Amino acid sequence: MSSDIAVYSRQRPIKVDPKGGGFKRGDGNPLDCDLLVVDETSMVDVMLMQALMKAVPDTAALLIVGDIDQLPSVGPGQVLADVISSGAVPVVRLTEVFRQAAQCQIIVNAHRINQGVVPDLRKPEADSDFYFVEADDAETAVSRIIELVKTRIPRRFGLDPIRDVQVLCPMNRGGVGARSVNIELQAALNPAGECKVERFGWTFAPGDKVMQIENDYDKEVYNGDIGFLSDVDPEEGELTASFDGRSVTYGFGELDALVPAYAASIHKSQGSEYPAVVIPVMTQHYAMLQRNLLYTGVTRGKRLVVLVGQKKAVAIAVRNISGRRRWSKLSEWLSAALSASRLNGMAS
Repeated sequence: MSSDIAVYSRQRPIKVDPKGGGFKRGDGNPLDCDLLVVDETSMVDVMLMQALMKAVPDTAALLIVGDIDQLPSVGPGQVLADVISSGAVPVVRLTEVFRQAAQCQIIVNAHRINQGVVPDLRKPEADSDFYFVEADDAETAVSRIIELVKTRIPRRFGLDPIRDVQVLCPMNRGGVGARSVNIELQAALNPAGECKVERFGWTFAPGDKVMQIENDYDKEVYNGDIGFLSDVDPEEGELTASFDGRSVTYGFGELDALVPAYAASIHKSQGSEYPAVVIPVMTQHYAMLQRNLLYTGVTRGKRLVVLVGQKKAVAIAVRNISGRRRWSKLSEWLSAALSASRLNGMAS
């Protein structure tokens, strides 16, 4: 057994077997580690956690790290929240904002949102990393988002508008949804010339920022991965994208797996960070205005977060916790297993 610590975040330690439909790691082929650290555990659903637990050696320790106040996993369950509430494992909570972090308004306002308090939306008196830009309707919001991404943020903070700035929307649909904002930002930041291809309702051209929206184990690109188009070859019927410096080729018929990524949904951003984040928050997003959604979006920004929209919409999101509850028996089962283990220990 190795004495190394294995850290698995967005990596794929148990290795999906595309042909068999299962995982290559499991009871008969466990991971080689003494301590397994799993980050971003709020994103892990019940079935994936079960598969992971089967692959953890009996002699290894498991440390899971995550934030239960973010959006829950896309798949079923609320594994991290259930593990914590069960009382079956020791839990450490990081709750204190230290002096250095207190200078970061992103962190301060994220804590306010998480506590059900509307963040400070007033214009900062000095330089800040958190801003609110008012917009009373969708047309105004989109116009201000384009101005922020294309001009104001690059000029003020020295950030690249395509590579460093990410717009995160509560919804895909609507006038300020990810789809509409994507089209507007693409036209403003990287207008397509003659070298382009139109497929599946989108236009793709060299320089575009794109997102993979399904797992492709052959190409080794996965749902949520962001890349940049380097070439479109109409004669060969293919384009090339770079993901973390690695070139990946797509036939034009495979482009249903890619979408422009100037704007994305907050759900798609989970587990990612960006130098700057711009988030439209409008009452037209009412169905999706929830505290954990806004909190997740705000905590994606490393250097800058800008909310664009209506103060009323921000207040609605902060006060709405209806999306938090999922019905599960995992916590109950873990508590029962702990009780049974203690009784067996007393009996022996």
